[in-house]
Amino acid sequence: MATTDEKIPVGISECLLGEPVRFDGGHKRNRFLTDIMSRYFDYRPVCPEVLIGLGIPRKPIRLVATDKGTRVRGVEDDSLDVTEALAAEADSALQRMPDICGYVLMQNSPSCAGFRMKRYTEKGFPLDSDGVGAFAGRLMELHPLLPVEEAGRLTDAGLRDNFIARVFAYKDWKDSVEADPTPGKLVDFYSRYKYQVMAHHVPGYKALGPLVAQAGSRDIHELCREFLETFMDALRHKATRKGNTNAMMHLRGYLRGLLDQDEQSELSEVIDSYRCGEVPLVVPLTLLKHYLRKVDNPYLQQQTFWSPHPDKLGLRNVDMG
Repeated sequence: MATTDEKIPVGISECLLGEPVRFDGGHKRNRFLTDIMSRYFDYRPVCPEVLIGLGIPRKPIRLVATDKGTRVRGVEDDSLDVTEALAAEADSALQRMPDICGYVLMQNSPSCAGFRMKRYTEKGFPLDSDGVGAFAGRLMELHPLLPVEEAGRLTDAGLRDNFIARVFAYKDWKDSVEADPTPGKLVDFYSRYKYQVMAHHVPGYKALGPLVAQAGSRDIHELCREFLETFMDALRHKATRKGNTNAMMHLRGYLRGLLDQDEQSELSEVIDSYRCGEVPLVVPLTLLKHYLRKVDNPYLQQQTFWSPHPDKLGLRNVDMG
């Protein structure tokens, strides 16, 4: 279950908190982040453009494709090139906040965009949307396992659920294993995440089992590094309707012989209704948890699949596709 007694440290583009640090002196406050996720996230705000001295307000900059790679140059004065300065600010940011468990970036920003940023030719014509902000690109290069998302993409229910679940899982890893890894802690950690991983990515699920089986026979630090890479990559895949149904069917196997015919039919119908897109995930999950009380199995009760993030967020009450 996703619980934490303290807020989770998360990096964020400062303008998303309502701070007037944009090039035009404005902001891009995101109320989902400030009004809802602030109950769970301890934000560490960064505006790399301000930190490198561009000022407020400032002349706009953009991504320019050159024969030496993508550069960040001034729109009005292309002699202004802040590519290296913005990238270096990512190094500084991670040094200042080594404990962060996620990062929310501002979309459509030549410094902070994480995905599909517009690029221009050196003559100023639109080229493509294959760019990544200089700060964001360096951030993800330095910390490839860190859960990263753009604020604009969090309007997508599936991406929102996925990002928040990864942040909570990464925080759990840091608290449960990372500080003092042991074979027992690794086994206990994966035991709780088994069905959540199954819902996200079956190949990752199949790869993690053999890795965990090596606990006690391999150097624990090396094993944990390989495990975490595989684990976070698996969770990076969105949990699909098919994946969630697969996980629930496996959990249903623990009820074999414990339900009467009417109960079996009811559970089958509700899971199938979810599979067909007729009800949200919370409906079959609630019924399945109700029946699994008959088993009284601590292993099942501790599965993060039930609540990969706080139930109060209601993320499983909506259709995630």
